[in-house]
Amino acid sequence: MMNQISTPNTTAATATASSTQKRKIQKLQRAIVDGLEDVKAQDIVVFDTEYLSSLFERVVIASGTSNRQTRALAASVMDAVRDAGFVKPRLEGQDNGEWIIVDCGQAVVHVMQPHIRQYYRLEELWGEKPVRLKFGAMKPVVAKPSQSAKPAVSLKRSSAAKKGVEEAFPSKKQVKAKAASRKV
Repeated sequence: MMNQISTPNTTAATATASSTQKRKIQKLQRAIVDGLEDVKAQDIVVFDTEYLSSLFERVVIASGTSNRQTRALAASVMDAVRDAGFVKPRLEGQDNGEWIIVDCGQAVVHVMQPHIRQYYRLEELWGEKPVRLKFGAMKPVVAKPSQSAKPAVSLKRSSAAKKGVEEAFPSKKQVKAKAASRKV
């Protein structure tokens, strides 16, 4: 039986392959963001999903103001990715235009209209590790759930609500007391 011993050559080869893969993903991410910026996408956010999913390494979310703009954004991303030397991305949702998904292999791009984006809140699902869009840019801030999206609801009932429930569904004791007060 032969034991595998880690040698400096195998460790260096693994590190080189890892850095090459990382550069390839950064190049893909840059192509996607450039494609989105060319058509004036709004609120572009990139998340590192390497540790969340084995299917892809980046999730990019962007908004377009209309069906026409979301379609143009998706087409621009497709062209930019192809021009950068990557395989042709696959599209889903282009007919509707409210939410288009562009599958670029190691990155998935969600191009959404603002009301759809606010409803589904994908930032909360993938938002653990935001990525800088440009080298030297400020470190991204993790989005906190907005208070305006969901109003705070108190689980305590007001005394008026309690009275309404008591009148609608009286207890046996209340029924007997009401019947006794009628007889008097």
